[in-house]
Amino acid sequence: MKQSMMFIPTLREVPADADVKSHQLLLRAGFIRQNSAGVYTFLPLGKKVLQKVEQIVREEMDRAGAVEMFMPALQLAELWQESGRWYSYGPEMMRVKDRHNRDFAMGPTHEEMITSLVRDEVNSYKKLPLTLYQIQTKFRDEKRPRFGLLRGKEFIMKDAYSFHSSFESLDDVYEKLYEAYSNVFSRCGLNFRAVIADSGAMGGKDTHEFMVLSEIGEDTIAYSDSSSYAANVEMAPVITTYEKSQSSQDELQKLDTPGQKSIEEVSTFLSVSPEQCLKSIMFKVDDQFVLVVVRGDHEINDVKIKNIFNASVVELATAEETKTTLGPVGSLGPINVPGSLKIIADHAVQYIVNGVCGANVEGVHFTGVNPDRDIENVQYEDVRFIIEGDPSPDGKGTIVFAKGIEVGHVFKLGTRYSEAMNATFLDENGKSKPMIMGCYGIGVSRTVAAIAEQFNDENGLVWPQAVSPFDLHLIVVNPKQDDQKGLADELYTILNDKFEVLYDDRQERPGVKFADSDLMGLPIRITVGKKAGEGVIELKVRSTGEVLEITTENLIETIEKYIVK
Repeated sequence: MKQSMMFIPTLREVPADADVKSHQLLLRAGFIRQNSAGVYTFLPLGKKVLQKVEQIVREEMDRAGAVEMFMPALQLAELWQESGRWYSYGPEMMRVKDRHNRDFAMGPTHEEMITSLVRDEVNSYKKLPLTLYQIQTKFRDEKRPRFGLLRGKEFIMKDAYSFHSSFESLDDVYEKLYEAYSNVFSRCGLNFRAVIADSGAMGGKDTHEFMVLSEIGEDTIAYSDSSSYAANVEMAPVITTYEKSQSSQDELQKLDTPGQKSIEEVSTFLSVSPEQCLKSIMFKVDDQFVLVVVRGDHEINDVKIKNIFNASVVELATAEETKTTLGPVGSLGPINVPGSLKIIADHAVQYIVNGVCGANVEGVHFTGVNPDRDIENVQYEDVRFIIEGDPSPDGKGTIVFAKGIEVGHVFKLGTRYSEAMNATFLDENGKSKPMIMGCYGIGVSRTVAAIAEQFNDENGLVWPQAVSPFDLHLIVVNPKQDDQKGLADELYTILNDKFEVLYDDRQERPGVKFADSDLMGLPIRITVGKKAGEGVIELKVRSTGEVLEITTENLIETIEKYIVK
């Protein structure tokens, strides 16, 4: 493609509202343009990268036995009401009405629609398993769109859904798609990890997220320094063993602690370490109040609380609810608690000797707290966040943290949607059973941004060959020079037979052409300049900066060392 015919509006200055590298460079290099907050146009170069990623996704999904289709983005509210998610999904769902006042959702995802489709067309175990996927625009009304393509209101997603007659069949397809996802992100050149995850609003269990490692990631990954173990920090179990002090137990006493509410304030006031304090927080788990207790230096993991109770909603109780149920915030504790109030404490709590906790009275704390003696009706569970330095849950090495950008997620949904929407099949004995489902998503446009986030330098983007919009950037330094223009035209014709070529034939200054080329980040740049009359050209490798002077006779052979077709 001749660059004079392309639409590539590059920018010299960094846009003021772009605060991460991928957003800045995709804008500056002319790959995308913002229409409104969280809504972007893919310009020709951006569209080509998007298509490359989509093609990799299609190839790996097809290889795994999935079949592509395409569903509407506009979904009837009745489907979401069947599953129970019409109101529970939250304000992120974009809702519209047609002229007949019927409610629709602009699809944030397609579990309901695919379930309704398959239940009407598949009724026998003989037609299962079945895996269907699409690549389509999704809509979510993000409260705070940010980071360009990484968190938008409109985005491109690959979503797949599998239907099974047995959990063994689901396990088999899950493993195949887990491998397919690993292949997709490897082929895109990404440094990523597959991590154990929480299913959140999607429902189901046994899920993995695919995280691209990046300092701007919104998720924290806990992974072993000595094995392949990795999990979202919310899902990593704690297997730390604790030692109990052999000190004799002190008498339980009440002390006035006026104005001391936080762990830091209380521990300083009483000259004890945070590890000796008990942090007590009231949660509302569905419709039940629960007092959760952890060591003062630990943080409560509400996802673990949710999983312990198999709850739909876990949220902090309000200050008023807390005070009415037990006592004031800042002075809560698990001693002398009403028998109707459930107490869940982290394992570390039971190893505290002569600790400190709130007395459920404003400005009063207990000292000499020994949980095995002083706390009644307590249930000990793993309820804290794992921290760096803890043993890895697989028993190999210790935990370290990294930030990650989620680009893919695979779920075992089970019968969450099929039971709610009556999607059944007849088994070998003619008995009706709910279909067992899996769900598998890749953020395609988000993957483009994640690649740009990992592959750049101070001059611009540095695309891996597999997703680069073009293989080669052919530049004629001075199109007004007949020898340069003639040789560049000839090379363009020859190279187009083997490679994807962007030919910069513009009447622009050389400095502008080279700066634009670095911004765009194509793998190989070929420059036809002053030595064109001698048949000598320059080849530059974008990723390494390596520069070679070669003759036209050696051009194809040299390019093939760097570009594999």
